[in-house]
Amino acid sequence: MSYSDITNPVAIIAEAGVNHNGRIDLACRLIDEAASAGADFVKFQTFRAKNLVSTGAPKASYQQKTTEDSESQFDMIRRLELRPEDHETLINHCKSHGISFLSTPFDLESIDLLAGLGIDLFKVPSGEITNVPYLRKIAGHGRPVILSTGMASLGEIETAVQVVIESGCPRDRITVLHCNTEYPTPMADVNLRAMRTIRSALKVRVGYSDHTLGTEVSIAATALGATVVEKHFTLDRSMEGPDHAASLEPGELRDMVTAIRNIERALGDGVKQPSPSERPNLKVVRKSIVAVVAIRKGERFTEQNLTVKRPGEGISAMRWDEVLGRAAGRDYEPDDLIEW
Repeated sequence: MSYSDITNPVAIIAEAGVNHNGRIDLACRLIDEAASAGADFVKFQTFRAKNLVSTGAPKASYQQKTTEDSESQFDMIRRLELRPEDHETLINHCKSHGISFLSTPFDLESIDLLAGLGIDLFKVPSGEITNVPYLRKIAGHGRPVILSTGMASLGEIETAVQVVIESGCPRDRITVLHCNTEYPTPMADVNLRAMRTIRSALKVRVGYSDHTLGTEVSIAATALGATVVEKHFTLDRSMEGPDHAASLEPGELRDMVTAIRNIERALGDGVKQPSPSERPNLKVVRKSIVAVVAIRKGERFTEQNLTVKRPGEGISAMRWDEVLGRAAGRDYEPDDLIEW
């Protein structure tokens, strides 16, 4: 399945990231779980440690909490690299399970690798939003771009979008994801309304890359108009590695996908009218004009001899004023529906 095959209003990206711990068997199991959950994409990360970080680069605070103190960021990243042949294995595994493969490239060499493998969609991570050579190379391949915006101001996002457009990717093929890069993101820092601000200001499709604990923010993002939702998942949160602790487990991923699909259906088309399921209730719940006492033929209808009761099969109570003063065309007993 390719990007062009996605028909759901919200494209759900199950972010495996580096939660495979450098093991292809675990990566394949993550694909299995993402496909079983009903996600549209399973996403990994493509990088060469030597191109991504310097040997003395420090780890982020969340990485310090979830990895060995003695391991540098460079060593951690190198341990989690996927080889070119690993990508081919994972792409084929995705095809056999009916889910789209996606990977975020973190350096120029990795962009070319993914392009050569036929990836038809590029995902830009938050850390590269201010990397002009990177953005130009991504956009130059002429494929749709999803741009994460953690740590970015609206002005920085606007500049990045303009670079992408000028480098070959039109605005209508760009999706901007609101994001916060802290793992896990505190609820007070989510600022989900910023997603709508981005959409209004930049005239692009928007979505949300979710690093909070739980699933409610991803579900709320769907209700607010996200067209893409991205969420980290793992086989087991207790596993060793930098991202496991802030990830969903397989059952939670399935629940999130189900909830998002329900919200998609619940959003509807925005036209306010009786739904097919409630139309039968119109006659049961609404009321009609009925006789409150016996009324003889030729007698005038008045507020004293009429009332309003269920069912709604007769003259609507909205026509009350039209009925008052008319002459009865026949005899009525109490509770009889009034007729013209």
